[in-house]
Amino acid sequence: MEEILTLKQVADYLKLSEITIHRLANQGVIPGVKLGKQWRFSKERIADLVKRPEILRRMEENSWKKSSI
Repeated sequence: MEEILTLKQVADYLKLSEITIHRLANQGVIPGVKLGKQWRFSKERIADLVKRPEILRRMEENSWKKSSI
């Protein structure tokens, strides 16, 4: 069975703030599902992000663009 992570667990796993994870999930950069007001993420899909540098670059670009506005 697939392991499901909370937003806080993803933030801890990726060593990013919860606010950053929330913003990236809302932008569709990090794959997740919003259930009511809470986000849930597949640990396997989050681990794939770390293995794929082009996605990490996209994450960085989106974070930079958003913070410069």
